[in-house]
Amino acid sequence: MADGNGTRRLTVELGERSYPVLIGPGLLKEAGRHFREAGIPQGGSVLIVTDGTVDRLYGALAEEALRTAGYRTARTAVPPGETSKSLDMFERVITAALEAGLDRGSTIAALGGGVVGDLAGFAAAAYMRGVRFVQMPTTIQAHDSSVGGKVGINHRLAKNIIGAFHQPALVLYDLDTLATLPAREVRAGLAEIVKEGLIWDRELVRWCDENAGRLLALEPDALGHALHEGCRIKAAVVARDERENDLRAILNYGHTIGHALEAVADYRDLLHGEAIAIGMVGAARLAARFGRDPSLAEEVERLMRKFGLPVRIPAGYDTEAIMAAMMHDKKVRDGRLTFILPVEPGRVEIRRDVPPEWVREVLDGLKEA
Repeated sequence: MADGNGTRRLTVELGERSYPVLIGPGLLKEAGRHFREAGIPQGGSVLIVTDGTVDRLYGALAEEALRTAGYRTARTAVPPGETSKSLDMFERVITAALEAGLDRGSTIAALGGGVVGDLAGFAAAAYMRGVRFVQMPTTIQAHDSSVGGKVGINHRLAKNIIGAFHQPALVLYDLDTLATLPAREVRAGLAEIVKEGLIWDRELVRWCDENAGRLLALEPDALGHALHEGCRIKAAVVARDERENDLRAILNYGHTIGHALEAVADYRDLLHGEAIAIGMVGAARLAARFGRDPSLAEEVERLMRKFGLPVRIPAGYDTEAIMAAMMHDKKVRDGRLTFILPVEPGRVEIRRDVPPEWVREVLDGLKEA
């Protein structure tokens, strides 16, 4: 339930490393107050890491809000897009931190989507062996990556293969920033909210299905509710398994195929949520090979189509290249792929016994004619 200002709140429960997640309108303008309430010492240095697009829209607003509240600030921007999750951009952020004089009591704040959050978070985990970190997401997609502390960058052979666990001190989710998202980004972000329902909460799946139009139109109350529910599910899973020893792996539904598609596309052709949507359909088809109801795969595909998401692998993607990319995935154990397969809406299972020939057949079946 939102408060009088339209802000929804929840806590990621991790003992002494617990932190608040605030979701609502106008939060960037009050960033200084929220930083103080989260225990970030007033007067300390804050490096805002953003991308060129978000910087032009909200960079000055966020920096002024922190500076007015008494924080010493600096700002650096990387190019938009997945290719900025790289060693070169990591070095750029570290250089900016050094030039700004950040010390062990300083804070790195990510203002942007999942790429910026992952990059800035990894820099915060590595700089001086770890400094405070704040997530200020500006995309729907980033609701998933901003909660849980998984941060990292890509290698040309595999996505997120270089990284760390580094929990934020605060997640500040200003809904006003979502109004400037392109429609394609909106659709891709909503894929992850539907995913969280599919792995954990049948009621959220039903609600998303019934409210797809309101979500695609960025209706504030619907969007605030969906983001709160997505973050709530992510927080519940992370609280039980912070470092992905077992349960947290279910959050990777659709990601085994999806990450491989992104890698084969050199992180250029498909948005993350689009690749995951295709991956979820593929995983549901694999589940049918294990005797699950085939109508479940049809239902997943229907939901993806309802949100305007792709459900087929683009023409020209080579099956063996996708298989090779999967084998570089960090979820591979003892040479075996890990798949999260749906059992029913709201419940999935972790399987490491999927025959490679089944995967190839499903990939071929997903290709556009």
